[in-house]
Amino acid sequence: MQTLYLIIVLAPLAAAIIAGVFGHYVGRIGAHTVTILGVSISFVLSLYTLIEMTFYGMPVFNGVIYHWAIADGVAMNVGFLVDHLSVLMMTVVTFVSLCVHVYTIGYMHDDPG
Repeated sequence: MQTLYLIIVLAPLAAAIIAGVFGHYVGRIGAHTVTILGVSISFVLSLYTLIEMTFYGMPVFNGVIYHWAIADGVAMNVGFLVDHLSVLMMTVVTFVSLCVHVYTIGYMHDDPG
């Protein structure tokens, strides 16, 4: 499940990097396609996680992704807590983000830059 949660977070980031760094090579349509695909992947996986957790009893995930720093015996970790509230918010945020992204691309269609 940890891999699924990482994909949810990193898919839009990877799409933004591809569009930003390689946008000149993939073109405007390619950049739009890649970024919509990245946000769509994130939304679909969030919705899948919501359905699995709500209806099929997927357990709550509270795990460390990596250790950021250890100072004076205090460990600072980066991780995920995916419970019922956070998975609902994750689904809502990714859905709204997808809607805004698609709307913005359509709205700015005639803008040259």
